[in-house]
Amino acid sequence: QVQLVESGGGLVQPGGSLRLSCAASGSIFSIYFMAWYRQATGKQRGLVAGVTDTGFTNYADSVEGRFTISRDNAKNTVYLQMNSLKPEDTAVYYCYVRPVGVSDCWGQGTQVTVSS
Repeated sequence: QVQLVESGGGLVQPGGSLRLSCAASGSIFSIYFMAWYRQATGKQRGLVAGVTDTGFTNYADSVEGRFTISRDNAKNTVYLQMNSLKPEDTAVYYCYVRPVGVSDCWGQGTQVTVSS
């Protein structure tokens, strides 16, 4: 089993920054794909950003140029640096990992609220 611990959410003013972290632990040999999804009230969960084990990244159009995803393979941790935050970025952010040889795993979610 894989466990995920997320941190870094909170309340921030428009234009501000936050950094989310997600640490994976448990029966992990390696992790192919790590990502952040988000779900705003009344909307479906969608991909924000993802990164493969080789460092390939992809981003939702709405966050391109403002958010940066990165990972530390030695720590099995993925980060999401969020800059120039907008009210429309308000959502619950979920960490997702796809380990090699074991089931995919979701984090419990962390609330990000962008408001003045």
